[in-house]
Amino acid sequence: MESSTSQQLPSSHCSLASYIISDHCFIGHYCAQLFNLISCSTADLEMERVTKLASERPVVIFSKSTCCMCHTIKTLFCDFGVNPAVHELDEMPGGREIEQELSRGGCPTLPAVFIGGEIVGGANEVMSLHLSRSLIPMLKHAGALWV
Repeated sequence: MESSTSQQLPSSHCSLASYIISDHCFIGHYCAQLFNLISCSTADLEMERVTKLASERPVVIFSKSTCCMCHTIKTLFCDFGVNPAVHELDEMPGGREIEQELSRGGCPTLPAVFIGGEIVGGANEVMSLHLSRSLIPMLKHAGALWV
């Protein structure tokens, strides 16, 4: 049996096994392409999920319920009168995958803060914005504050 793309698939299981063995390079190539396509699709779906969650409110925080810096940043926004959407990644299905996607997307630590659908960063970036008096105007511009 020669390896070619025009070859017909055999009808029995035994014949299918010999077809796969004789054409392992041909089949292996397409299996690898399919695996890459599935992997890319999964990463794309996670990125799409992060983007959707990050744009549901003017301020969105991806957090862990046991993280003290996450708690500090959530408290800061609440003290400003902002009502952020908070996603506790350690308490939600798929949270680990979201955390990995955030890390690939430029926020390697939690909390990951989004304002106006755009990633701001973690606790250091938020505190730097606050100390430079840039955070409040950013929150007003995003519609999270009206005063």
